[in-house]
Amino acid sequence: MDIVFAVSELAPHSKTGGLADVAAALPKALAATGLTVRVVTPRYGFITAGEYVGELAVPFGFGVQTAHVFRERRHGVEIFLIDAPAYFQRGRKLYGEPDDPRRFAFFSRAVIELTRWFGKPPDVIHGNDWMTGLIPVYLRTTLRGDPLFARTATITSIHNLAFQGFFDLNDLPYFGLPDDLRQGPDGLEFSGAGSMLKGAILASDALTTVSERYAQEIQTPEYGFRMDGLLRLRRHDLVGILNGVDYDEWNPATDPHIAANYTPEDLGGKRLCKADLLARFGMPVELDRPALVIVSRLSDQKGLDLVRDVAWRILHSGAYFLLLGSGDPRYEVFFQHLRDTAPRRVGVYFGLNEPLAHQMEAGGDMFLMPSAYEPCGLNQIYSLKYGTVPIVRATGGLDDTIQDFDRITGTGNGLKFRAYHANRLMEKIYEGLLLYRQPHVWRMLQQNGMRADFSWARAAWKYRAVYERVCAM
Repeated sequence: MDIVFAVSELAPHSKTGGLADVAAALPKALAATGLTVRVVTPRYGFITAGEYVGELAVPFGFGVQTAHVFRERRHGVEIFLIDAPAYFQRGRKLYGEPDDPRRFAFFSRAVIELTRWFGKPPDVIHGNDWMTGLIPVYLRTTLRGDPLFARTATITSIHNLAFQGFFDLNDLPYFGLPDDLRQGPDGLEFSGAGSMLKGAILASDALTTVSERYAQEIQTPEYGFRMDGLLRLRRHDLVGILNGVDYDEWNPATDPHIAANYTPEDLGGKRLCKADLLARFGMPVELDRPALVIVSRLSDQKGLDLVRDVAWRILHSGAYFLLLGSGDPRYEVFFQHLRDTAPRRVGVYFGLNEPLAHQMEAGGDMFLMPSAYEPCGLNQIYSLKYGTVPIVRATGGLDDTIQDFDRITGTGNGLKFRAYHANRLMEKIYEGLLLYRQPHVWRMLQQNGMRADFSWARAAWKYRAVYERVCAM
């Protein structure tokens, strides 16, 4: 099968979160199963990668617009970058522009036209989130009679249902879509606006999401963001497949970004990584003092309100607190104030820094991830591999990947609480601090996590099964 994997961000070229890591790792794992996989992504203005291979004519905006196509090859996967300066040269910011709907509607149509440029239609176009949500809509409407795509199936992966791609319905003609998509059973109207994600949910041949638990949660009013009814209608076409991680990139035994490599059998290097991390933040290198770390987008979704509520208690417990991330200014102001108040115990870095993310995973003792909801989450899986004990709330992929530690049986790979409350989070932090003071028990907990296998291989075969099913329809 020929698969086109369309995605709005791709590590290491462009990244705001886990979607970019998935886009870098999953196609590689799919290719290892014998599939032909081409990745298509925007070539934002700061990207210099790729070899120029030609022009692409894209019907859009009441005419035909020209994009330039660049190509590179990695790990048996061809990567095509769509260069359209009017849409993608916006500094280093990927999203958040007033014309985001037009930018990614153009990208969706460009993906389709690029497959025409290949000369052979793909068996499956696999889109990701609202940014590619119009791909199946175009194929079901404007291009419905095009014989080239008669056998092309579509899949959309929902990485975060909260982001729904709202747009002005008056833009439908500008996108090159029929005006009758405004309303009706197949219409894109949602709460007074258009929704690209709604279009993907209605028009895709199959839907996937990034953990089994999240696939169940998004069909409920609590987690469905008002789309739970639509998703229940498509429940037989919705599959939860737990994300994996790329152990070629995230492995303390080989990681080039960290101060010393280490394994479950020899954890000595982790202590050196902790010393290096504390020094990077300009803090006293007191290696017996536990270090709690966070690498996260700073938002309510990630449970940062709970962390804010317990932050002073963390400091009173005697632990270090280190944070890497960016996002909501309320949280940046708070954590900067925390750092200014206790600079010998608190370190903060606001922004994206991939090497530092690796160093945080290697140098930390505990990783806090108390999310209000979490489709899958990758950092808790990275933490397991690096022997940094995750403390998580039981939701979505966090519940699927983390088993609460039982010191009687010695089973479990982390610490997990259920009720969304700061006191429940703090109870688990206190439990972690007590276990940390018992070196033999703590080492057992670390090794349980480090020996777990969340590689992409298993997930890739599950995606392949979905591809085979939609191609047989």
